[in-house]
Amino acid sequence: MPLMSFGKSLNLPLQDEALSHILPKNVYTKKAGDSVPKGLVPAENAVASYEEAVEICKAKVAQIVKECRRVNQKYRDQHFDIEFDLKWGRRDCLDPLGISEEASKSNFRPRSVKRVGDIFDEPQFYIDDATASDVRQGRDGDCWFMAALCTLSNKKGLIERVCVARDEKVGVYGFVFHRDFQWRSEVIDDKLYLTRSDYDESIQERELFDDRVRINSEEEYRKIYQTGSGALYFAQCKDQNETWLPLMEKAYAKAHGDYAAIEGGFTGEGLEDLTGGVTTELLTSDILDKEQFWKDELLKVNQDFLFGCSTGIFRNWGTWGNRKGIQEGHAYSVMKAVEVDDKRLLLLKNPWGEGEWNGPWSDGSKEWTPYWMEKLDHKFGDDGAFWISYDDLLRKYQSFDRTRLFSPEWEVTQQWTSLTIPWVVDYHDTKFSFTLEKDASVVVVLSQLDDRYFKGLKGQYRYQLSFRIHKAGEDEYIVRSHGNYRMSRSVSAELDLEAGEYHVVMRIAAERDTSVKTVEDVIRENCKDRRDKLLRIGLAYDLAHSKGKIVETEEEKKGKKEAEDKKKQKERAAIKEKLIKEKKDRRHNTVKEKRKMKAAKAKREARAAEKERIAKLEKEKRAAGKSGGNTDVKTDAKPHLQVGTEVMTSGDQTSSVDLKDSSSAAVDETQKEQDEKEPETSTATSDSNTTSGDKKPDTVKDDVTEKLKPSTLDAPATTHGSIAPTDTLTVRINDNTISVAGSAFGGDFEDLSDTDSNVSEVTDHDIDAELASTDDGLMQYPPLGPPVPPPMEEEDDEFQREPWNAIVVVGVRVYSKGSSVSIKVARPRTWEEDDSDEKEQQLDVDDSAADATKTTDVAPPSTEVDKQLLEDKVEEAKIEEAAAAAK
Repeated sequence: MPLMSFGKSLNLPLQDEALSHILPKNVYTKKAGDSVPKGLVPAENAVASYEEAVEICKAKVAQIVKECRRVNQKYRDQHFDIEFDLKWGRRDCLDPLGISEEASKSNFRPRSVKRVGDIFDEPQFYIDDATASDVRQGRDGDCWFMAALCTLSNKKGLIERVCVARDEKVGVYGFVFHRDFQWRSEVIDDKLYLTRSDYDESIQERELFDDRVRINSEEEYRKIYQTGSGALYFAQCKDQNETWLPLMEKAYAKAHGDYAAIEGGFTGEGLEDLTGGVTTELLTSDILDKEQFWKDELLKVNQDFLFGCSTGIFRNWGTWGNRKGIQEGHAYSVMKAVEVDDKRLLLLKNPWGEGEWNGPWSDGSKEWTPYWMEKLDHKFGDDGAFWISYDDLLRKYQSFDRTRLFSPEWEVTQQWTSLTIPWVVDYHDTKFSFTLEKDASVVVVLSQLDDRYFKGLKGQYRYQLSFRIHKAGEDEYIVRSHGNYRMSRSVSAELDLEAGEYHVVMRIAAERDTSVKTVEDVIRENCKDRRDKLLRIGLAYDLAHSKGKIVETEEEKKGKKEAEDKKKQKERAAIKEKLIKEKKDRRHNTVKEKRKMKAAKAKREARAAEKERIAKLEKEKRAAGKSGGNTDVKTDAKPHLQVGTEVMTSGDQTSSVDLKDSSSAAVDETQKEQDEKEPETSTATSDSNTTSGDKKPDTVKDDVTEKLKPSTLDAPATTHGSIAPTDTLTVRINDNTISVAGSAFGGDFEDLSDTDSNVSEVTDHDIDAELASTDDGLMQYPPLGPPVPPPMEEEDDEFQREPWNAIVVVGVRVYSKGSSVSIKVARPRTWEEDDSDEKEQQLDVDDSAADATKTTDVAPPSTEVDKQLLEDKVEEAKIEEAAAAAK
């Protein structure tokens, strides 16, 4: 049995919620999904989630300390044991799951692992608090995270809010990070990677130390290569005995699965993870009022906002380098903004700890005087911190990451759901709805899951988010989200709103990258050799996607049940109608066959009766000739029989059946001549035409009537309807017309006008049996006519696939200041019938197609020519009216 459910990813074709996880039957995922609030969610204090996570983290650390002291051992993190991982060559703590062939292995080459007590002579977590000057980026490409830490250190106490519990003697540290709208704790041990191997494992270095006699070569080797911050492979503090930065980086790497997972990113996202704030990306070229941006935002750095800035976002990749000391494609933090003596200056920090701006106000530039050195409390030195003017800042940096901080007076609520993303990009039918009790300032954030935490299992899809805010019941939107061009994790909007209900209508675009390995391939390639790694990342995937679990509300359940009941009733009514129609058809066909048989029999008997009459006439002629009577009786008359086919179905009308053979015309002429010449003889002869000696010739009509009784005949066929018992059947033989009532055909000649009352008695048992005979309980009518061959399968068109099979989990957070807020998911009522043939696209005001959809009553003249033509037509109308009045 395979360890994993191959391909069970939300980024793959899905038909069932059970396919939205990696690990099979994970009880932790189910509990996490159940704990996510559903339905109408009330707001809570913005820091309540943080305080809860801190308490959990402290409890975990306290329990670990108690356990370690009981067994007299330092803490070893079995879930992120970097020492065994390196010694055994597994590299699970360094390398991600294979996204592509190139990214399956990182370039990290640490040589050894030691505990903090073995690296630092006098280790201290903080020395004079955590400051930006402490930060030195290591060999990991996480400058964005380092820049976020530099920015965070500007505001006193923020870094301490991240590391909330520790026991340095036991070697355990607890941190909290903000992830997917929720604070989560992470506990690590005190082991760190080093750049050099241990003395016994080194080759070149040991030979250098053993080439001459030393008192203790191994100790000297350790002091030179494995002591202090400079010996660390990854991030390090400036002070040789300060430890907070490498330990925080390790906790952040563990939270994401490995060190490679935190390579490359954006300062704003790092600030969100460290503060729980909301980051907006601002392009320098988009700033409308630079004066307002300076006064209302940059001057409030470290108060309401934290700022980072970056360069080279539109750079040519072939021109990598720096511009006057500013590195292309690199993140910096804004430490301070001041306005002194009409000078607007900002202090920036390079997280590398070196590399500075060399333009105006750089170290050693002509702008620095003793006055300004004292005024700004600045010292020269290549420590990565430098001053720059506001104008140069706007010229040299293309983007700002602005993170809004939320104090306790802000309330926040959130809600999650999962969406299927169509190929055609438009606003989604599913939306979020929030209600404000009072007028308030709000910040609305739409986010997708942070796939950095399950890197390698993300799949082939990338999503771009946007949304609009509508007042409930209004088509015109109030504001659109502020688009982030590089940070795709979230988008937001800040505005003041009146009390009431509002809708967050989302538009999400999906883009597929087929060069990335599918989730099935990643699982298949790692389930044997990297089982533990796959379990850890798979669990992170499952816990994240459990937020998108859709749970129907009571209102939705009730509406769905009512719709299903209505559908079943409609279906049963249709089946009943179908069964009645089938019975009617069977009854009609039976009666029709009987009538055909009766008509045929009546025709045969009528011909036989006519032949018998002719035979009698001939016999009478011969008898008359022998007795010397009238010899003018015509004996060459042939059977004269007419059969009509038209039968009237109305009860008060007469139907006729004319029976005629091929010689009927000759018989008519002969009979006519005989009647003209000797009417009396003919009459006498007819009177003698009896079968029993007591019947008169004019009783032939009665004879035919007697012969056509239903006791000896079947029902005749009809062409234009049915014969009811009250109808009359007319049979004309020669010139004698015989009218036979429909009832004369017997009781089995039933009236179809009463068929409905007989056939409509369809019981529930009949309907249930019909439902049970179908595949899915759905009606399947028998085909009319010959069977139709199935249509030929057309080649699949990639542009019509529905809808790339892309499913995304998204959530909305609403921060409000001055009013409580509640939020819920408003899903389309798919069970209700939709009469519209096509969904109308929800165009933005700046969509080019918006003009075509707007209609007005009367289009005003657009040009002077149009106006003149209109005036001419009006004048002509007046002239015609005056002429008509004159006439």
